[in-house]
Amino acid sequence: MTGAEASDPAAPTLDHLVVMADTLAEGAAWCRATLGASPVEGGRHALFGTHNLLLHLGSPAFPRRYLEIIATDPEAEPAPGPQGRPRARWFDMDDPALRQRVRRRGPQLIHWVARVPDIDAAVTALATQGIDRGDVLAASRATAQGALRWKISVRPDGQRLFHGLLPTLIEWGGQHPTDDLPASGVTLRAGLIIHPRAAQLLAACAAVGLGRVAAHTGARAASQLRFDTPSGLVLLTSV
Repeated sequence: MTGAEASDPAAPTLDHLVVMADTLAEGAAWCRATLGASPVEGGRHALFGTHNLLLHLGSPAFPRRYLEIIATDPEAEPAPGPQGRPRARWFDMDDPALRQRVRRRGPQLIHWVARVPDIDAAVTALATQGIDRGDVLAASRATAQGALRWKISVRPDGQRLFHGLLPTLIEWGGQHPTDDLPASGVTLRAGLIIHPRAAQLLAACAAVGLGRVAAHTGARAASQLRFDTPSGLVLLTSV
């Protein structure tokens, strides 16, 4: 994806990868079987009725990277939106086709999230290219170390855009999830994006400061990620 953090910790860069699971128990089992490591409990997202598990992917050069395994929380519904109706869940998690695919095939890599220093400016930069990345929402979740707080770009319809290959944008409010995540032995080695509109996708990434994204033009949209794991090299391809 992008490795700008190595030269400038404040530069826009990959923050985390998103794997959707039908349940967190299935997500944890997938993580152990696929990556050879056990994720740890994350928390609940009151705005969207979801909850997650986390796995540290950091390395000395890129310390603040992680994998998020996310699922619909069976004990919660999304909070009401501006019109009083429940919000659409983020990352297309309400999309019937995606839900069915995850239920049938198991946990799937569906998206990535980019960390930016000024999310409002980044959303505006995308708007100048005709891309509606969504509203900037303030969100939080409780942890044993206190509340994590962040701002994140989420469209009212919950869509990811570019088949999930244009990142959601996030700006953290100080504390980061990796600050308290144990090392997992798993690191992201490299990432490649394939998309029919790769040039437009690269231009959008560059507009928000993501200048080192590897993307090729191809008929079918997908991301291909390589991980070093306790069991060796693992390749994951997104849906």
